[in-house]
Amino acid sequence: MADHTTDPAGSIPPGLRLSHDLSTALTTWSTSQRTVIGLAADFADSGEWMAVNAASAAHWIAAVADIEVSTAREWIRVGRRLRTLTVIADLFEADELSYSKVRVLSRSATPENEQQLAAIAVDVPAGALPRAIAAWVHRNSDDRELERLQHEQRSVTWRNEPDGMVTFTARLPPLVAGQLISRLTTHVMSTRPSATTIEQWPSLAQQHADALAALLCEGGGPLATEVIVHVRDDGTSLDDGTAIPMSVVERIAPEAFIRALIHDADNRPINASAKRRHPSTRQKRVVKERDRVCVDCGATTLLEYDHVPDFAQTGHTVVEELQLRCAPCHQRRHEREDAA
Repeated sequence: MADHTTDPAGSIPPGLRLSHDLSTALTTWSTSQRTVIGLAADFADSGEWMAVNAASAAHWIAAVADIEVSTAREWIRVGRRLRTLTVIADLFEADELSYSKVRVLSRSATPENEQQLAAIAVDVPAGALPRAIAAWVHRNSDDRELERLQHEQRSVTWRNEPDGMVTFTARLPPLVAGQLISRLTTHVMSTRPSATTIEQWPSLAQQHADALAALLCEGGGPLATEVIVHVRDDGTSLDDGTAIPMSVVERIAPEAFIRALIHDADNRPINASAKRRHPSTRQKRVVKERDRVCVDCGATTLLEYDHVPDFAQTGHTVVEELQLRCAPCHQRRHEREDAA
């Protein structure tokens, strides 16, 4: 535990000790991380690792730091890329870009486009950066060339874990990934999970694993799913925003049943109203396009269409009175109303 007795009196506001200590530690960690990445690349290129009889520079770093060799290789790769990506390297050094962002940028950036990609990265959270970069690459690439590159980069790998489980890593083209995600999501939404105990229910990740097992063992059965493709003036994407080359849409269009989602001049989906209790397929698409995530917690999974006010009060179903909520938030809202 850190010794705080030497801190000047009153230097840290009451109740903010942990946030102060964590912020200080993270700043120190970021600085050390930059140093390690640069030294790792220099060490790998110096040949010094051969003098210590290591299998490779990455193996030596992994042994000294007690990390996986793949992590050391990634440090070396990023360090080497930063030598030619001076704009990104300067922002990294100035603490304006985190290692997480630099790692993503180093896979797509070139000296010609790094200025534009770095500008995107500065304003986008690290978790959203891969999709933002993918959208930029999509807008600035030849569709058929992009489709060819994505096809070449497809892969599925797996490794055994110490607990006997097997971890899979898949890199799939957007349309294939969209089909798989749609299949798994539909299975989860249409299947009641079995509780491990009376208090413990399977997590969403566990339900997705069960859905994948059902797909492999049963072929998915008669489950009906669909993949929605949005075509706008600024590009083409799947329902979750993943960019997809227009050439893919052109290829599948002759064989697909296309459903159009029409947008008005302000790029808002046009209302589609009905007098029945359950929203129509088109209404669901309009609400999904408008809200995108649970309006209460921001979740992107287990989404349901909630009448506000309730259908029992209005007797109709219109887009303006539908809200996207995840199942837990949907249930909590009705519990609060029932208790009121």
